[in-house]
Amino acid sequence: MASPMIHDLPFDEASMRAWAQGDPRAANWPVVYTLEGSDEVYVGETLNMAARSRQHFGSVERGHLRRAHVVVDDRFHKSACLDLESFLIRLFSGDEARRVINRNTGIVDADYYRRSEYQAGFDEIFEELRRRGLFTRSIPEIRNTDLFKLSPFKALTPDQATATEALVEALFGDLEAGRSATSVVRGDPGTGKTIVAIYLVKLLADIAEEERHEDPSGETVFDDFFTAGHRALLSTPRIGLVVPQQSLRASIKRVFEHTPNLSASMVLSPFDVGRSLERFDVLVVDEAHRLSQRAAQAVGVQTRDFGTITERLFGSDDHSRTQLDWVEAQADHRILMLDELQAVRPSDLPSNVVSPLVERARADGRMHLLATQMRVAAGTDYVGYVREVLAMQGRFELDQPDLGDYDLRFFEDPVEMRAAILKRDDEAGLARMVAGYAWPWRSKKDRALADIEVGGLRLQWNTVATEWIRSQSSREEVGSIHTVQGYDLNYAGVLIGPDLGWDADRQRIAFHRSHYFDRRGKANNHILGLSYSDEDVRALVLNIYGVLLTRGMRGTYVHVVDPELRAVLKRYFKGSRRGEADPLPSVERGSREMRTP
Repeated sequence: MASPMIHDLPFDEASMRAWAQGDPRAANWPVVYTLEGSDEVYVGETLNMAARSRQHFGSVERGHLRRAHVVVDDRFHKSACLDLESFLIRLFSGDEARRVINRNTGIVDADYYRRSEYQAGFDEIFEELRRRGLFTRSIPEIRNTDLFKLSPFKALTPDQATATEALVEALFGDLEAGRSATSVVRGDPGTGKTIVAIYLVKLLADIAEEERHEDPSGETVFDDFFTAGHRALLSTPRIGLVVPQQSLRASIKRVFEHTPNLSASMVLSPFDVGRSLERFDVLVVDEAHRLSQRAAQAVGVQTRDFGTITERLFGSDDHSRTQLDWVEAQADHRILMLDELQAVRPSDLPSNVVSPLVERARADGRMHLLATQMRVAAGTDYVGYVREVLAMQGRFELDQPDLGDYDLRFFEDPVEMRAAILKRDDEAGLARMVAGYAWPWRSKKDRALADIEVGGLRLQWNTVATEWIRSQSSREEVGSIHTVQGYDLNYAGVLIGPDLGWDADRQRIAFHRSHYFDRRGKANNHILGLSYSDEDVRALVLNIYGVLLTRGMRGTYVHVVDPELRAVLKRYFKGSRRGEADPLPSVERGSREMRTP
């Protein structure tokens, strides 16, 4: 694709009129354009830039912007322009230099003739805009940011779009009828439950905006919801996104701070929901399986507050009540993102709560399934395969699916695996070591101590609890389930620790409680009088490893500490074509010195 022309213009009536008079394509040709202020940007496409400019001058949202860049190419057509528009919106949303002020009507991701050729030219357009100061980072750098990964400006997969449309339609039907309801979205790791949750909150917030100064184009996915009638049903709404995990919650708050019509105050912990003195119109709950039943909490004051909140909401401290009950009591409309196989602690919602919830949603036609794998390049087959391997019992006939170019490798030597992860981090970024909680966190009290010592490695657990993956020290550390659940990595180096072994008699993976050091991950529930057997905790630990082994988008590297289990699992993680074709350099043996940040 030849280089397009990018017109750099002051965004005022005289300048835009003068340009239109000199170029007939300004009034009758498909173009893509950006409008910029000092810290804001709007991206659009149109067949008539001259007329579109006049509409923007009368807009409260965009009339104050002061610069325009108009991308013109003789071979542009409508589909290519919609594609370029969505490409730029997504990259601006992840760059952080400017806030994207587009509304969320639904980014188009339609295929068209010779699309790959057009898209090859989009990078060139990006680089020219970057050279002119519109972007501050490269495309790979942007794609590695949480702002990009968690941005509401996404081109949804077909099943994500179908689920979102059905959720919004049902919500407006419920609002009109005055009904209270709960909907459930289920999906495996990497199918985009968090994306749908964030996208949905942004979409509803945009629909609810009181004034509009432009009509919907009718060409994007959710334009039909941007009507006065829908807006009236969502007048002055209280919408919240509930995120149980502390680290992921902090990351999403940053995204919401950066996004118009959203605010960090909309991102809530379950305790925020319970303490609120005002009800919510809509609560979207991400990772709803991580909501808690009554149990000892991470912080003592929260254990006390659990009872106080329950008593305030229900009249007594009913120990059978869970944080899901809080959500149901505090909101008229609830949308829950759920994957029961990602529950990782005994305090997470128990199956006797989740199963009836799922059945009710299914019976009411309020169950929505996400199947398209977005995270792992090897696709859904890899995620299902990992879960099958972990759950196998007396079965050795599992065949590794065709993983294509996915970089799956099994390492006998953990030093070599860490060297490989560091190499991938140098190349692509976001390559991290992660592990099951099979070593005590000694460095929490003494920074001179190593936590994980295995095969010549001496490493420490994560030194920060929130947004560890982005922290300066994360490259030299090892992350646990509590710092990586909900996040994407390019490459994950997974240490399967001595908490797992091999049970030769039962022909299955064994759990060693004495080597599992998450105290709340195995503690009995004295409040409810519940004891958790090794079998109970084993199921949760296998869930943990299922999550860790599906964090890597481009590749997963595996080392197993227990020799017997290593011999068994080696045959199931035997590598992909990329692993065979792209060997890593040998690593000098010896102790890998721990570096303290």
